[in-house]
Amino acid sequence: MAPADAWPDMPAGSIDEHRRWLEPAALCPHTGKLIIAIQTWVIRTSHHLILVDTCIGCNKTNHYFNDWHQRTDDTWYKRLLDKGIDPARVDYVFCTHLHGDHCGWNTRLMDGRWVPTFPNAKYIIARTEIDKAAGDNAPAYQESVLPVIETGQVAAVETDYRLDDNVWLEPAPGHTPGHVAVHLASVGQRAVLCGDLIHSPLQCLYPHWKYWIDFDHDQAVATRRSFLEDRSMDQYLVLTAHFPSPSAGRVTPRGDAFRFDFLP
Repeated sequence: MAPADAWPDMPAGSIDEHRRWLEPAALCPHTGKLIIAIQTWVIRTSHHLILVDTCIGCNKTNHYFNDWHQRTDDTWYKRLLDKGIDPARVDYVFCTHLHGDHCGWNTRLMDGRWVPTFPNAKYIIARTEIDKAAGDNAPAYQESVLPVIETGQVAAVETDYRLDDNVWLEPAPGHTPGHVAVHLASVGQRAVLCGDLIHSPLQCLYPHWKYWIDFDHDQAVATRRSFLEDRSMDQYLVLTAHFPSPSAGRVTPRGDAFRFDFLP
């Protein structure tokens, strides 16, 4: 995606001064387009095996991106198996929100019908998010959410839901009405999975830029700035959904905005 398409109100020429550090990981030097990773986080606690967001999926309908429409590439699933993760042993699947690139592998197409990819997991999704998705009745809901609701595996929760002392949600609306961040705590360390609060390191420098697909642009901007301010103060590790590898880092202040410092 071209930067000007991602942030329609971005001033002309804004990218030029940042090419040196954006290329080649976050900006393609040949096409000038943003490089947006799409990934799942695997969380192991002493009690649970958890996945956060499940990427695009196979055979899914997508009216926004042709490359995502009816994909047959099952590399994601094979990599999961290669990591020694048995889908039947996954305890929880957390969805930060219900866009197609975050819930696609919730289900698989088997014998002509959609079935849960993780047959014994409980799918944790904010009730507000489910209600909005059900009202829209978009393909992502029909193919990746409704089939799991019908098997009784979805837990519709509040946006501040707490699984236990290790994993809980923080309301983070704007990108979608029920968007959440996922907090992690372990042996005195803290991390936050930010979902689509930020799509690119540029949004740390320019948190006021409005992202093209945000449901409520003003709310998304306010939520993003508040999140970045909090992380710049508490220095929790931030685990991103769309940043290039290593995708994790910490937020530090930079003037009236912020900088994302990737882990080495």
